[in-house]
Amino acid sequence: MKKTTESTSKYNQLENMSVQELLTNINKEDELVPKAVAKSMPAIEKVVVAIIKCLSQGGRLFYIGAGTSGRLGIVDASECPPTFGVPQGMVNGIIAGGDSAIRKAVEFAEDSLEQGWLDLQAHKITKKDIVIGIAASGSTPYVIAAVKKCKENGIVTGCIVCNDNSELALEVDLPIAVVVGPEFVTGSTRMKSGTAQKLVLNMLSTAAMIKIGRVKGNKMVDMQLSNNKLVDRGVKMIMDETNADYASADALLKEYGSVRKAIEAYYKNYDFYAGY
Repeated sequence: MKKTTESTSKYNQLENMSVQELLTNINKEDELVPKAVAKSMPAIEKVVVAIIKCLSQGGRLFYIGAGTSGRLGIVDASECPPTFGVPQGMVNGIIAGGDSAIRKAVEFAEDSLEQGWLDLQAHKITKKDIVIGIAASGSTPYVIAAVKKCKENGIVTGCIVCNDNSELALEVDLPIAVVVGPEFVTGSTRMKSGTAQKLVLNMLSTAAMIKIGRVKGNKMVDMQLSNNKLVDRGVKMIMDETNADYASADALLKEYGSVRKAIEAYYKNYDFYAGY
């Protein structure tokens, strides 16, 4: 299989470019990424629908990957509880080499044919869950072997890859292939490929969370109030949805602990319940 992710860059003699030329050319390549993602929208939609079904029935979402791909999955998973107020463990990110690989590469971790499934089993994975393999190349053994075992055990699988007709895409139920072309630095998939994967992950988790009721209007009404900035944002959300002034909205938020509950209480007290 010819791997676009390993193709030679369209640019050469990078070290002889000025800083301005480097940045301009990197940006020119980055502009191609959203267009490539748009071409994959039908496949992305299918995965979102499957995630919504899974989460609505009490299942969990797992991302599994190695290197940059694994880290991106962890970033997306770790943002779901504070952003949408979902329980820890509803969305999970697993990386080859374990948590230490988040900060430092673990040699040959991605080559294991057993560890991916063992890592999923450590989370007591079941048929109710869904597993999304993330691998720019689509050829990472750790991920491919894990999704194969998932399929053998009746678990729905998907993937995000950046090559056409990759082995990983052929192994899963719901493949997403976003082909962004050669990287600016040949083979450096942390660049365009990583950006494409992040955009897709944003879509998967955000769309799923909206459809399972974790956003109201356009607001994160279930967000965790973990710092002063978010508390202030929560107060202003309550003000936007009610007739309360800042002090009253702040008092409601402190009493009820979440934007959703504060707004519900406001309308209940004033006999104007608005469907929150």
